[in-house]
Amino acid sequence: MNPGRDRFTTTRWSIVLSAGRSSSPKYREALAALCETYWYPLYVFLRRQGHDAHAAEDFVQAFFARMLEKHDFRLADPERGKFRSFLLAALKNFVANELDRASAQKRGGGQRVLSLDVDRGEELYVLEPVDTTTPETLFERAWAMTVIDRAMAQLEAAVGKTGEHSQFDLLKRFLTGDESTVSYKEASAQLGMSEGAVKVAVHRLRRRFREALKDEVAQTVGDEGQIDEEIRHLIGIFAQ
Repeated sequence: MNPGRDRFTTTRWSIVLSAGRSSSPKYREALAALCETYWYPLYVFLRRQGHDAHAAEDFVQAFFARMLEKHDFRLADPERGKFRSFLLAALKNFVANELDRASAQKRGGGQRVLSLDVDRGEELYVLEPVDTTTPETLFERAWAMTVIDRAMAQLEAAVGKTGEHSQFDLLKRFLTGDESTVSYKEASAQLGMSEGAVKVAVHRLRRRFREALKDEVAQTVGDEGQIDEEIRHLIGIFAQ
């Protein structure tokens, strides 16, 4: 028995994929959770395409409403197996069809099927770099940041249970590339630890962050073997 693979079959995207082939009471719950987590990259994509904030929100809500109502995720190809890839392709097809109708009422009539913090989404969007980045690249960058932010939140919650908030708040800078703001020497002085102990703590934190990142990525790919590949892809986005 492979515990890792057994656990992988319970991830949200795996549940959605299996629901496309069989009846699953967990389908809607799993899909809604994924959509509420990863709506912002779709919103960013539409905004960069030139849609205003209202139209982008309207399209995203109508898109998810159709997916939940029609079970269109049954069309997902398990061989490709990435929620990210399927979601963007499905959105593009949906918007292309909807633009032919031109009516906001026909785009869902203001129907709201998920709780999306669009005001916060717009606050984040205006912080995106003003450059010639394509909508697709911006979508992937936002997706990568969402995965990283969720992994960091997962790690912070786990650390919080040990009461080591202050240590985590300082050492997490070594995980996010903000180590230039604090050196190992400065961290050791603030924490009352030796530099060697700080380096060991950072090493352990990085290992735990990597596991948290794997957990998050596992929710969006169709096979355990794709996890490392997807992580490399998402990290590579920031090098572009």
